Amino acid sequence: MEKELELEWREAQSIEINVDLVAAAKSQLKFLTVVDRNRWLYEGPGLDKAIYRYNAFWLPLLAKFSESTLCEGPLVVPLDCEWIWHCHRLNPVRYKKDCEELYGRILDNKNVVSSLKGTSRRATEEAWKSLYPDEPYELDFTNDLHYNTGKIVNGEKWTSYDLVSAVKRQSPFFYQVSRLHMNDTRYIEGAVARYKGFLHLIKRKIEKSIKSFSVPTYDIDLIWHTHQLHPVSYCNDLLNIMGKVLEHDDNDSDRSKGQKLDVGFSETTKTFEEMYGSRYWRAGAMYRGTAPSPVRTTPYTGIVSEKVPASNDIPNIAPPAAQVFEVMLEIVGVRNVPEGHKGSLFVSFSKTQPDSIFDAKRSLTILSEAGEKQVASFRCQPTGDLLLELVSFVSSFPLSKSSKTIGTASISLEDFLFPDSDLMVEKWLDLEPSSTNIMVTKPIGLRVAVSVTVPSPAPYALHMTRSQPFMKNSCMFPLPVKVQFSKSWTSIIDDDGNSVLSLQMRDLKRLNGGKESRRRAVVGVAESKETYTLAEWGESELLLVNSPWSIKLQDTNTDDGHLLELTGPRTVRLFGGGRLDYEVRRCEKHKGENKAEAHLITAVEFSGKEPYGRAVALLDLKNGTVKVKEEWFLMPAMILAFILSDIAKKAGYDSRIVGFRRKAQNGEKNEKAADLPEVEGNMVKSGGCGGGGGGGCGDMAKSGGCGGSGGCGGGCGGMAKSGGCGGSGGCGGGCGDKAKSGGCGASGGCGGGCGDMAKSGGCGGSGGCGGGCGDMAKSGGCGGSGGCGGGCGDMAKSGGCGGSGGCGGGCGDMAKSGGCGGRCMDKGDSGCGGAISG
Repeated sequence: MEKELELEWREAQSIEINVDLVAAAKSQLKFLTVVDRNRWLYEGPGLDKAIYRYNAFWLPLLAKFSESTLCEGPLVVPLDCEWIWHCHRLNPVRYKKDCEELYGRILDNKNVVSSLKGTSRRATEEAWKSLYPDEPYELDFTNDLHYNTGKIVNGEKWTSYDLVSAVKRQSPFFYQVSRLHMNDTRYIEGAVARYKGFLHLIKRKIEKSIKSFSVPTYDIDLIWHTHQLHPVSYCNDLLNIMGKVLEHDDNDSDRSKGQKLDVGFSETTKTFEEMYGSRYWRAGAMYRGTAPSPVRTTPYTGIVSEKVPASNDIPNIAPPAAQVFEVMLEIVGVRNVPEGHKGSLFVSFSKTQPDSIFDAKRSLTILSEAGEKQVASFRCQPTGDLLLELVSFVSSFPLSKSSKTIGTASISLEDFLFPDSDLMVEKWLDLEPSSTNIMVTKPIGLRVAVSVTVPSPAPYALHMTRSQPFMKNSCMFPLPVKVQFSKSWTSIIDDDGNSVLSLQMRDLKRLNGGKESRRRAVVGVAESKETYTLAEWGESELLLVNSPWSIKLQDTNTDDGHLLELTGPRTVRLFGGGRLDYEVRRCEKHKGENKAEAHLITAVEFSGKEPYGRAVALLDLKNGTVKVKEEWFLMPAMILAFILSDIAKKAGYDSRIVGFRRKAQNGEKNEKAADLPEVEGNMVKSGGCGGGGGGGCGDMAKSGGCGGSGGCGGGCGGMAKSGGCGGSGGCGGGCGDKAKSGGCGASGGCGGGCGDMAKSGGCGGSGGCGGGCGDMAKSGGCGGSGGCGGGCGDMAKSGGCGGSGGCGGGCGDMAKSGGCGGRCMDKGDSGCGGAISG
């Protein structure tokens, strides 16, 4: 049977096509890329004008050129005319009919080149001007694109084919094939082989008088389009292959289950796999959904340069570059299962070397067992092996379930990287029994089909972790009158847990005209331990030091709704939510909803090659993650994520940009209430933060603290005069002055209801310091589990510390008559227990 399938495939590959489809496919992709940068050709006046010029000028010029020596050298087709010609030829039957009716023959592309080829167009322009002196050779979208309603030149030869609808059908095609692997020679060669198999399949149906709607995958469709763009060769080749010119029906776009397109694809898949014994699906060739919504409807024209110099003078901040490819996997069949086997079979798969992109274990049914096709599609790094485990699952009444691994096998992912790999494999694998108790006469086999794309660069994935401020002195040692806190740092780490950079916000002193001023700045510490100033605030912009980049803070040009603009060699604008490649896909019912995306910001690059924008990074302010596609944008992305994340945590995600601009505009001054978003309390004059940063707090310097879990107390007095902080993981509530009469309370924080930490108070709460304590220096201690004693005497004279994991409670003088209660840490031991009496 397998030999018959191989013979059928060989016969398909013997089909002769008189076009270099690999080179022509690459040219088509390049052309479609340029058209997509000129989207005025997709609809509106630009499209109307292009259709008019195509009918009135290009086709007559092409007809004259094909019958006489109109000009020397190849004919160069203008871009707008080439796009309409492209769409017309993709209905080969109608194009052939129109050409024969209007000009008596098929107008071919022989000796005609695209305007993208760089070939001299002087001869073509001269011929054009001699025939059409009042019509420019090239159409400029910035000029008036009104439809010419005057007398049509050669109007009697105007095609009645609906070219507007043809363009509308072809416009979405570019998104489906605009991926890097589609332009790879190996991938295209595989597509050409599959296209021949597709044509041979249709030929067999015609021979059997089977009427069906054959639907190609997108790699096959790319080659099919390429073939049709050579109209004479296509017609001759198809007549030789199957005796007729094959029509290209692209009128159906409804992919709903049960509709013509869905049914046709299912039937084509079934026929292809039965005819050739190999899978019809292919990694990177399947429908990828509708194109994401654009960020602009008109091209951006304020482009400075294409070349991007290195940012900042900091060495080795880029994580190691990684690669990723798409993988599709199907378990086609199983054989030689041991006799007496009970239960259903499935295959579990994972990577022997899990990576940051794919580190899961997933399962698939087996087609021959379940009778239902199930194909896994995922992305991973091209490293290690794909591990397959054949699992038996038994479910018995009422709730008993059990599974057992029968055998394992693996496929090397690295083998697909070899130059001679065709990126697909389908074969039987012999399983290694998982137990010697399994008696088999023949090796258990799995028929496995795997397809991959060629690898492409993986985006850089970075994570921000913030170290919380902490007291420089613990309750185990004498405290000064003024409690000292260290500033927090934000560490940037890669997916492997390696530190890339540490960032901190500081006030830098500057001498300006003999006067000292302060300027807010972002400071970074590299792995070399060297400190760098990375960015400084100006009056209306944030400047990246030793870098060509700056961030506008007063941007009135928001025609596309962007939030901030990064200017430099190129323009990068920040847009709220996941946009373009990072657009969150939703079903029709929930389309348009973006309430859950307030924490996401997409960085979109604009350049001469990307006038409508290309996503280069995604900043997730809530989860502290940064995804960056290009190395040149690593430093700007890290600085932006650091600053905006800090603002978002204080002000809420919806106010992040407003707060950033208002703070930055006053960058040289100390922060004031007017510089911060309305939703944020003044941390200097009237309070702290609640819900992880206190609410209803007084002045942190005069009368307030912070409250909430992980934050600081609510209803607190001044941290310097009369208050502490409260909440779990924070500082006490209802506290007295930390310097005179208060401490801190709650779990993981410092005591509540405490006296003066220096004179009569301690700290309380689990994991914190004592409550209801006396003077830590004279008569108090610390209490709570994991903290320091409560109800203690003088730590120096008559007190200790209490609580589990902390120091004794109800103790005498640690130096004279006290000990430690619970699991107390001794400076030379792991701790001491019980009532030690000195």
